[in-house]
Amino acid sequence: MPAKGKHRRPKTRRLTRSIAVAGTGGAALALPLVAAAGAHAATTQSVAGKAAQSLPAVDKTAEKKATAQSNAGVRSYTVKSGDCLAAIADEQNVSGGWHRLYEDNRQAVGADPSLIHPGLKLSLGAKAATTHTESAEPSRASRKPQATPSAPATTATAAAQTPAPSTGYTLPVTGATIGTGYHVAGSMWSSGYHTGVDFVVPTGTPVKAVAAGTVVSAGWGGAYGNQVVIKLNDGYYAQYGHLSQLSVSAGQTVTEGGRLGLSGATGNVTGPHLHFEIRTTPDYGSDIDPVGYLRSHGVAVG
Repeated sequence: MPAKGKHRRPKTRRLTRSIAVAGTGGAALALPLVAAAGAHAATTQSVAGKAAQSLPAVDKTAEKKATAQSNAGVRSYTVKSGDCLAAIADEQNVSGGWHRLYEDNRQAVGADPSLIHPGLKLSLGAKAATTHTESAEPSRASRKPQATPSAPATTATAAAQTPAPSTGYTLPVTGATIGTGYHVAGSMWSSGYHTGVDFVVPTGTPVKAVAAGTVVSAGWGGAYGNQVVIKLNDGYYAQYGHLSQLSVSAGQTVTEGGRLGLSGATGNVTGPHLHFEIRTTPDYGSDIDPVGYLRSHGVAVG
C-alpha cells in the first residue's frame, strides 16, 4: 500500500500538458510559415500592382506620340468673304500653290475650285503630315549604319538645293496652263486672230508683273474687262486682261513679281482666265508673241 497522502499524478494530466506544449510548439512553428506566406503574397501583389499601374502610362505615352505625329504639319483655314484658293495658298505659304490646296480639299470644295464659300474649313498641308507620320524615325534595332557621303555627292546636293538666280522676269501667274495660244485664228476677235495668250486659272489667282516697270493704265478696258497695262523697263508693254480686282493705279512703279490684281472673268470671256499680251506700244494691235518674249528672258513657259 502506498504511503498515506502520496498519490501518483494522473496520466491524463500529463497528457494534457503534453498536448498543451505540443500545441504551443505547433503554434510557434506555424507562425513563421504563416508570416513567410504572407510576405510572399504581399511581394507578389506589390509587383503585380506596380506592373498594372505602369501599363496605362506606357499606353498613354504611345498614344500621345502617335497623335502628335499625325497632327504634325497640319493646319486649317476658314474661308472668308472674298477669298479664293490661289490667294489663300499664297498668303498661307502652301507648298504646291492652289493646285495642292485644291487636291487636299477636293472633297470639301467640289468639282469647281473657284466655288468656295465663307465658313468652309480647308486643311493646309494635310498630305505633308501623312508623309511625315509614315516616315517616322526607325527604332535603334532596325536602324542601319549609313555611310558618310563623299565630297562630290555633298557638292551636288548643295547645288541642287540652291535656287536659280533671278533673271528679272517671271510668269504673270503661277501654276497656270495655256489655253488659247498666240495668233490662233477666229472670227470672235476683231483682228481675226488672238493677240495674246490665255493662262487658264480660277478667279482670284494673284496676277504679277512679269518685270519691273511703270503702270500706264489700270481700269476698265471694254472687251478686256478690268485691265492693267505696264511699260516695262526694256521699253515693251505688258497687258493683263479680264481681272476681277485691281491692286495698282496709273503712274505707280512695280517690281518683278509685284501684285497687280486678281484674275477673273470680266469683259468678253467664256470662263475665268488671264489674257496676257506683250506690245511694242501701249495700244491694241502692236502685239508680239508673249511666250517667245518670256522665253527669250529665261522664263520657262509650259
